[in-house]
Amino acid sequence: MPVTTTDNVCCTIRVTGLVQGVGFRPTVWRLANEERLTGYVINDGAGVSIQAAGQPDAIERFCKRMRDEAPPLARIEHIEIAPGTPSIPSTKSFIIGPSREGRVTTGIVPDTATCSACLEECFDPSNRRYSYPFTNCTHCGPRLSIIKTIPYDRDTTTMAGFVMCADCQKEYDEPSNRRFHAQPNACQKCGPRVWLEDQSGHLITNDPIEECAQLIASGKIIAIKGIGGFHLACNATRNAAVDELRRRKERDDKPLALMAANMEMVHTLAYVDDNAHRLLTSPAAPIVLLQPRDVMQLADAIAPGQSRVGIMLPYTPLHHVLLTKLVRPL
Repeated sequence: MPVTTTDNVCCTIRVTGLVQGVGFRPTVWRLANEERLTGYVINDGAGVSIQAAGQPDAIERFCKRMRDEAPPLARIEHIEIAPGTPSIPSTKSFIIGPSREGRVTTGIVPDTATCSACLEECFDPSNRRYSYPFTNCTHCGPRLSIIKTIPYDRDTTTMAGFVMCADCQKEYDEPSNRRFHAQPNACQKCGPRVWLEDQSGHLITNDPIEECAQLIASGKIIAIKGIGGFHLACNATRNAAVDELRRRKERDDKPLALMAANMEMVHTLAYVDDNAHRLLTSPAAPIVLLQPRDVMQLADAIAPGQSRVGIMLPYTPLHHVLLTKLVRPL
C-alpha cells in the first residue's frame, strides 16, 4: 500500500510495455493534473517511472485512466504501484522530468503509417507542413527504424543531427501538444529534405516529387525512401515497366505488391470487405491479399498464376504526396 502522509499518499508507479515514443508521458501529465496529483514522470531503461502524491482515490482513478486512455500506439503490459517516500518535489504541480539511463528492459513501438491529423496538415495549403514529405507526430511515423538506444529521446535517434526550428521546438516542449517529445518532429525549415537523382548519382533539380511522378508515369523504375528502407516502384499498369523490374530483381514469379493512392483506388482494383478495410487503414498499413477486379488493367506480371493480389495504402507522407500526382497504382 502507498505510504500515507496526512490526507495524501505518496507512491511509485512503474509502467512497462511499449510506452516510449508514443506520447505516453504527456498523457500521464494530463491525467495527473486532472486528478490533482503532484510529482513527476520520466522515461528510463525499464519503461516509464512515476512518482505521485495525492488523494488515494485520485491515484486509483489515475492508474485506471492510464490504461483506459493510453495513446493509440501504447501497449501497457503492467502497472505496478509500490510505497513511495515523501521525496515528491516540493512544487505544487506534476512535471515531466528528464529521462534516466539504466538497464534496458523496455521496447520501442514499430514504425507506423501517417495518422489522419498529420495527413490533414500535409494537404492543407495554409499549414506550414503543406506537402512536407516527413510530417509526423507522437501518433505516427518512424520509431524503431531511427532509435539508437533507450531511453527514446531525440539525441538517441538518427534525428539528433537536425536542430529543430523555433516553431518545432515549441511543439516539442509543450506537454499539451500532440508533438510533445515526438523525436522525429521536423518541418520544411529544419528537417530532412527530399531529392531525386538518376542512376549515375546526378541530382535532378526540378521539383523532385513532381519529376518522380512523371518518370513513373512514363515507365521508369524509382527507388523511393520509405520508413527503414526503399520501395522499388513503377507504374503497375505498364507491362514493360513491371517486366523490367522483374528482370533487374531476377524475380521471375514471386508476386509483387501494389500501392494504391486511397481506398477509392483500392475498390477499383479489388473486392474489399470490412475486415480488409480495417486492416488496410490500420496504423500498421499492411499488404492485404484481395481478389482482383478487372476494371483497371494491371500488368500481366504483377502476380502471375495467383488468384489474389497484395495491396497496401501509402504509409508515409512522401508516398501520399507522390500518389496524388499519379492516377495509377504503383
